[in-house]
Amino acid sequence: MSTTTRHPQPPAAASQHALPDPGEQVPTLSWPIVGIGTFALALFGASTWAALTDTLPAIATIAASSAAIFVLFTVLHDASHYSISSHRWVNVAFGRVAMFFVSPLISFRSFAFIHIEHHRNTNDGESDPDHSVSASPWWQLPIRFPAMDLPYISFLVRNLRRRPRAEIAETAALMTLSVTVIVSAAFAGHLWTLALIYLIPERVAMFVLAWWFDWLPHHDLEDTQRENRYRATRNRVGSEWILTPLLLSQNYHLVHHLHPSIPFYRYVAAWRRNEAAYLERDSEISTVFGQHLDATQYQEWKRLNGTLAALLPVRMPRSSAARHASTYPIPVASVEPLTPDSVKVTFDVPDHLQDQFAFQAGQHLTVHHRIGGKKVRRNYSICTCATSGELAIGIRRIPGGTFSSYAVDTLRAGDVLELMTPTGSFGAPLDPLARHHHVAVAAGSGITPILSILRTTMEIETESRFTLFYGNRTAESTMFAAELDELESRYADRLRIFHIRSAEAHHPAALRGRIDLATIQRLLATDLTTIDRWYLCGPSELTTTIRDDLATDKVPTERIHLELFRGTNRPAHLDNFPASQVTITLSGARHTVELAPGETVLESALKNNIDAPYACLGGACGTCKARVITGKVSMEQNFALQAAETEAGFILTCQSHPTTPTVAVDYDS
Repeated sequence: MSTTTRHPQPPAAASQHALPDPGEQVPTLSWPIVGIGTFALALFGASTWAALTDTLPAIATIAASSAAIFVLFTVLHDASHYSISSHRWVNVAFGRVAMFFVSPLISFRSFAFIHIEHHRNTNDGESDPDHSVSASPWWQLPIRFPAMDLPYISFLVRNLRRRPRAEIAETAALMTLSVTVIVSAAFAGHLWTLALIYLIPERVAMFVLAWWFDWLPHHDLEDTQRENRYRATRNRVGSEWILTPLLLSQNYHLVHHLHPSIPFYRYVAAWRRNEAAYLERDSEISTVFGQHLDATQYQEWKRLNGTLAALLPVRMPRSSAARHASTYPIPVASVEPLTPDSVKVTFDVPDHLQDQFAFQAGQHLTVHHRIGGKKVRRNYSICTCATSGELAIGIRRIPGGTFSSYAVDTLRAGDVLELMTPTGSFGAPLDPLARHHHVAVAAGSGITPILSILRTTMEIETESRFTLFYGNRTAESTMFAAELDELESRYADRLRIFHIRSAEAHHPAALRGRIDLATIQRLLATDLTTIDRWYLCGPSELTTTIRDDLATDKVPTERIHLELFRGTNRPAHLDNFPASQVTITLSGARHTVELAPGETVLESALKNNIDAPYACLGGACGTCKARVITGKVSMEQNFALQAAETEAGFILTCQSHPTTPTVAVDYDS
């Protein structure tokens, strides 16, 4: 285990203040998006009926259908960022319906992939699929605008090997269906009717979408998203009484790129909430007619047009208020299957215990339960964001595992488990002003604490980047796959996830096999010593090997954070440890016990019926942490405490043997 040091912040044009939370959370269901989607479908249905019955002039029918398709793009766009609902399937359902009208040449999942690549690589040449429009010479725009989906198809073809087979099959099926419908209409003599209902309106809508959603926000900007995310796209101000509804808020496109998961109708509110922070970072702002405004000019514009909104503080996670690890009965709120052999268990923590179960990213819970008349105790990492107010753990079935099998097969909402308050120190302190690059390596269920760290870091350190290398056998065995996909969509320009798979023949060759440092270095394509923080969690052989290899490559050990679910084997010989008298302070009570040679402090406590906290018994979890008040001890192994904690006198009592005749330890410190 290692300590974490603060690294000097590079001089930057941005930031004396952290960028606050935009104040918008993804709703259970976004009714405004449901509303505009329903309106657009109804409008398209009405225009179709008008075309079939020759009720309206052709130009009116085309205009109505074009408007419907234009509006449905916003539904598709928000679905691709999982902004419509906190339930993933709802976004996919809305996205597939909207995609069928916007451009039935590619599948929704293919569009989502292409669009996220645009966010990640904005203005970066061929890596940005929208660059062919936003960087086009003005005289080519009338041709490129209505055909903007064709570069998307070309981009998808170039990346076929990266995409799942089911997604490519769906795209191929949609292309085949589209061609079949057009050819059939032509042979049946109904091609003009089809053109009137859909083919012409779809191209008109595509022209406007390319112009308003792509060219206006991005043209003539040279900074890429990675170079300066505040100047890779722009806001347009002025005439907002008409511009904002007409562009469906895309005149605030900068807000969308900074906070992709915000629903479109909240862009303006998010800008007003964080305006001072954006201006401080020299954000790109233009007037409706294209005149650039710097911060001072914009302030003057605001003085004439409104007042400056207040800046709200960043939400920082709280630690548990428990003086030491304590156990409470907590009901289960839900049990959600993740893979055939793993589940996410969410707890319904009562209001009066919320402070006790507050946690830092990377901490874990110890679960007590009686199964088949036998009491079991297991340790599981928290997987949720530390600022979310949600407490959940991920559990994967272990062959022969008593509790893991029970959790996967039997545990249900409403059941009550005995939970110990959060413990552990795998995570590192977060700084809202930081511009760090975090890299995490996880394998299997090792993703659980990494997921909490990733989510919390992305929310608090709004200028930091995060790269995750996640190893599994197959896609089907990948825990939290949907959540990771959603996070990568939400933080497209700052988060990169590499799925390394060892038993999937069609997986890209560059990502096939097992994780090692050579693979990490090849995919990172940067000097390993420039990474600010490393997080390693998984099988002990993997994590300890990568830790040692990083140290060999001159990565400072204080930047490497290691989490093991189990410690390594204890030494077979425990000679030369004397008998000792141990005084234990726990919950304000003091106990004095005799400790036999070779026993640990924890063993002596449990033998004397002192309910001292513990979990793994292997020096990996930190649950049994206490402070030495008097005397000295020797720890066999330590994978949980940082150097600063050991220097302050903290020990793992499950690993500590007294080396003096008397020792006093305090669990309440």
